[in-house]
Amino acid sequence: MSFNLKGITTLSTKTKAKPTTATTDYAAAAINQKLTKEQKLELYRTMMRIRRFEERSIRAYQAKKIGGFLHVYIGQEAIATGCCSLMGKHDHVITAYRDHGHALAVGMGMNELMAELFGKATGCSKGKGGSMHYFAPDRNYWGGHGIVGGQVPLGTGLAYAIKYKGLKGAAMAFLGDGAVNQGAVHEAYNLAALWQLPIVFVIENNGYSMGTSQSRSSAGELAKRAEGYNMAWASVDAHDVYAVRAVMDEHLNRAREKCEPTIVELRTYRYRGHSVADPDNTYRTKAEIEEYRRTKDPIQFFQDRLLAEKVLTDDTVKSIEKAARAEAESAIEFAEASPWPTVEDIQRDVYWETDHPAERTSSGRLFFD
Repeated sequence: MSFNLKGITTLSTKTKAKPTTATTDYAAAAINQKLTKEQKLELYRTMMRIRRFEERSIRAYQAKKIGGFLHVYIGQEAIATGCCSLMGKHDHVITAYRDHGHALAVGMGMNELMAELFGKATGCSKGKGGSMHYFAPDRNYWGGHGIVGGQVPLGTGLAYAIKYKGLKGAAMAFLGDGAVNQGAVHEAYNLAALWQLPIVFVIENNGYSMGTSQSRSSAGELAKRAEGYNMAWASVDAHDVYAVRAVMDEHLNRAREKCEPTIVELRTYRYRGHSVADPDNTYRTKAEIEEYRRTKDPIQFFQDRLLAEKVLTDDTVKSIEKAARAEAESAIEFAEASPWPTVEDIQRDVYWETDHPAERTSSGRLFFD
């Protein structure tokens, strides 16, 4: 892995991955065999915390405590939990506007996240970003982005930086099935392949681009488009956190060790509308939603698995669920009690020279009334 003068490496030929089957025993994968009992409990706890945080945020939204949009992750918890559990020191995450799950999975706290939903100064983005713009640079978490597909070129830039600095890491750029047809996404694919960047493009395919089914919006297999860029790819049902970890571990290691980009499609489902303000079932039947909930709910699926492994007990399930509810309720109280941003805050965090007047070198006005 080395750059020439323009930062470009020779593109190598790679063996293409294939869609994995539902019969694969992902628990037997080496990365999952290494999990301790406490680590398995932590995966379950993270998924439960995401679910309860979002359920409580929906109630706050309905009570008009939260303005703007609220895109919840309910039904997709295994993806963020599984992917982020594999992060190393030099791995980075960037995602779209359905970003609450990823934020909790990288270790952000419910207080700062709920406060951001409420638009309070104690929020992770100081109340200026809201639901779609969570950030935690100290945790290598680069947001939450509202422009469909806009985060994918930025994720490619993260991967470029990792390679440029000679670090052994990978970037995970999450996008939805609705973003795969954006031109900027394909430009990012092209550059990642051309420059051999350590990135995994993670397609969270929940079946519906807002309210349009994949079959009506996108031709062919989404991950297989990687072949057009000479990238490896994989596709797997993602209600099983073990499956997510097994597949993503392989491709993250490909990025870290070989500095090769890949596309991984994680097939999932969301129970609520595109945004909380959108209807849940005008473009799909209640029966469809309930069938997925009954057979593939990621939390219930993993819970049943851990009960069978005797990692969980009924009492532990109740304890973890109770703690997650209490934490979410406490976050509401924190957000309610937190101060609003001031009028002066409008001009902060916009220009470097405004925030660091002693280092200002320009002249003239930076803001206009």
